[in-house]
Amino acid sequence: MSASLLMVLATLLFATMGVCVKLASAYYSAGEIVMYRGLVGTLILFALTRTRGLSLKTAVPAMHFWRSLSGVIALSLWFFAISKLPLATAMTLNYMSSVWMALFLIGGAVLMGAAKVDPRLVVTVLLGFLGVGLVLQPAMEEQQMWHAMAGLASGMLSAMAYLQVTSLGRVGEPEYRIVFYFSMGGVVAGALTTLVSHGGWHAHTWKGAALLLAVGLLATGAQLMMTRAYGTGKPLVNASLQYLGIVFSALYGVLLFGDRLGLPSWLGIVLIVVAGLGATLLRARSTPKDAQHSVSES
Repeated sequence: MSASLLMVLATLLFATMGVCVKLASAYYSAGEIVMYRGLVGTLILFALTRTRGLSLKTAVPAMHFWRSLSGVIALSLWFFAISKLPLATAMTLNYMSSVWMALFLIGGAVLMGAAKVDPRLVVTVLLGFLGVGLVLQPAMEEQQMWHAMAGLASGMLSAMAYLQVTSLGRVGEPEYRIVFYFSMGGVVAGALTTLVSHGGWHAHTWKGAALLLAVGLLATGAQLMMTRAYGTGKPLVNASLQYLGIVFSALYGVLLFGDRLGLPSWLGIVLIVVAGLGATLLRARSTPKDAQHSVSES
């Protein structure tokens, strides 16, 4: 399949995973869902590497640890946000990662004493946070602020995870190994979170177990498709198509959960998408081509 088609399918699978996470949150905590998602991904990737004769041994375990830590926390916060927010809102807040990266670049330029900060980056950040204000307005009215803040934080941590993935790629770590250790980190972190939480482990039902399996399969399939798309396609095209996940999530929200987003929310989503694409374009012009890839939603 072409890179564009792979990207569209990956965004559809991620949005479908979001549906399963929202349904599974009625049976399990966010930590449990993260753990089982990571378990399925770890087993699948381990089997793939064994059958293809690939190695999981790494010379940079510390880099994998920090990438997994930021990615798993981002994923946990995102799942927590999905449980109560409209699906499109939670997806949009997670996709703020490109805007957060633009803010990181501005902060880095200021700290390094740069004579001039690219004003276009400043505009993208302002647009992005204006969009956030519009998107979060309904959440404030419906007492969902903790979930909204979790979604916003997940986007920031996803940006940090992206930067760490880029660093891993520069030292020669293959994508499958990065995703494997990220999945394994999800198993450990999810299990620890569940053990220390007051709710503890929840008993399985056939429906709950099926939803957990679906979350793991959909996430792993989407990650592999997205990895392939970024490896073979044009980064800017892929980044643009990635925002289709918001459209798919909005359709799922309306059809399955009866979500009704008002005009301010839709305007906020549009502003965040425009800001994200603008930040991606500006970053692509100053980033080596081999560093413009991502292998995970977090």
